[in-house]
Amino acid sequence: MKKRLSILAGTALAASLSFPLLAQTTGTLTFTFTEAPHSTASTYNGNAQHVLAVWIQNTTGTGTGTFVKTKLRYVGNGTKDHLPTWAVNSGGTASNATSTACNKTDATTGATLSSWTTKTITWDGKNVSGTSNGTTVADGSYKVTIQSTWDHGTAGTVTKSYTFTKGPTADLQTPANDVNFTGITLNWVPTATGVESISLNPEINVYPNPTNGIFNVDFNKANNIKVVNILGSVVYDEKIDQAAAGTKNIDLTNFANGIYMINVSNDEGSSTYKVILNK
Repeated sequence: MKKRLSILAGTALAASLSFPLLAQTTGTLTFTFTEAPHSTASTYNGNAQHVLAVWIQNTTGTGTGTFVKTKLRYVGNGTKDHLPTWAVNSGGTASNATSTACNKTDATTGATLSSWTTKTITWDGKNVSGTSNGTTVADGSYKVTIQSTWDHGTAGTVTKSYTFTKGPTADLQTPANDVNFTGITLNWVPTATGVESISLNPEINVYPNPTNGIFNVDFNKANNIKVVNILGSVVYDEKIDQAAAGTKNIDLTNFANGIYMINVSNDEGSSTYKVILNK
């Protein structure tokens, strides 16, 4: 009996070892795009009215194509059948994008849009299951999908996806413009990138974060503050003479939405912090 139990235990252990746990890196995805306007002759009522949805889904493993989370959904009762792909993907039916069956947890929602604008979404790497804040999903390949409809029929609908890798390495992309979307940036940045202090001095605090462009940097002592965008370009650099604690107000309202690294240094070392600009 003891020998049989040992064999079973060994078999169970081998089975468990053959299925390694998937990493679940925390981080932030920032995705920005500008909606290209369509001619009034091809739109609802001859104006800029249109509906729009943006969502995240998995593209690898057994969960290929699995819905993760909606980030934007703009639609009205009169246009509820014009976001069919999103409606089905989020748990509803193609004919009703306003149904309660469509999962909108954590999404920005609103009525039918009336202008072509720039949109930014951020995703914390979590799905909509578990707690109200969701659960961090496994690392792997994911995609952000946009669906926009500005006229009746398939000729007035576009569905476009942008694939990225969620994991411990930053994935920074600037996809090419097309006739529907321009100014596209897609940046996945793991938490470990630009968040932890490199040394104990100087200690810093950045707030509010996310920011609409103007934020404060508290520090105990520093001789330089630098802000770097996700592409590594310095957008702000100031030498200061602050032997004691202080606060610096920084304005990035003239810069594009995205992730920026705030670096504060002194003679003893430097600290770096991540801030999300979302105007």
